Amino acid sequence: MRPYRRSRGRPGGVRRGRRVGGAYGIDGAAHRAALSTGGRTVAFLAGGVDRAYPRGHEALLARIAETGAVVSETPCGAAPTKWRFLSRNRLIAALADAVVVVEAGHRSGSLNTAAHAGQLGRALGAVPGPVTSAASAGCHRVLREFDGVCVTSAADVREMLGERASPRAAGGGRTDDTSRLLDALSPRVGREVADVARRAGFAYADAQALLGLAELEGRAARGEDGLWRSVARRM
Repeated sequence: MRPYRRSRGRPGGVRRGRRVGGAYGIDGAAHRAALSTGGRTVAFLAGGVDRAYPRGHEALLARIAETGAVVSETPCGAAPTKWRFLSRNRLIAALADAVVVVEAGHRSGSLNTAAHAGQLGRALGAVPGPVTSAASAGCHRVLREFDGVCVTSAADVREMLGERASPRAAGGGRTDDTSRLLDALSPRVGREVADVARRAGFAYADAQALLGLAELEGRAARGEDGLWRSVARRM
């Protein structure tokens, strides 16, 4: 789940700040992507802010708190519970200008956030995936049942926010991090995330997050063998 806020002082760009939970997978990747670009991100917990959950993200949550915020409506010491996760989702939707579901099972909690976003009149979208993938079933429900926007690139998110692409984006300009990432990839030889990270000089988690963004923009692809390759952009 990736809720976005509109850019402040970044015409035509999506603000590198996200309001999401702190779970493994998409949540963690969204936070790391924001931090890797010097942006701000906010993590919403289902328990007290003094109880890092999941415990494996304790260091990540500490990094988030340094420049962004770790938020909870429950008192310190409170343990996360299923109903608190669902209750927390309304806060994520309320603080977002747009909510994008990246991966979700058929009965994922992300659909709860999407429902809140729809009720609040927030822009709602989803990234489609293979019809055979259980991780895409929830995304397809958003597109079919929630009238969500089909998101295939960062430009689609900017459009959801009512922003126009910047001249640099329209001209195909790339950030230094993106250039380094793509230079570490090959269109013919597949490479593991660890290999890409070593070649580009990134931490493993940062390389993983940037690869996900590059895949969303159609600049990189992960094959059935799990290896990453660059994708030539059509002119």
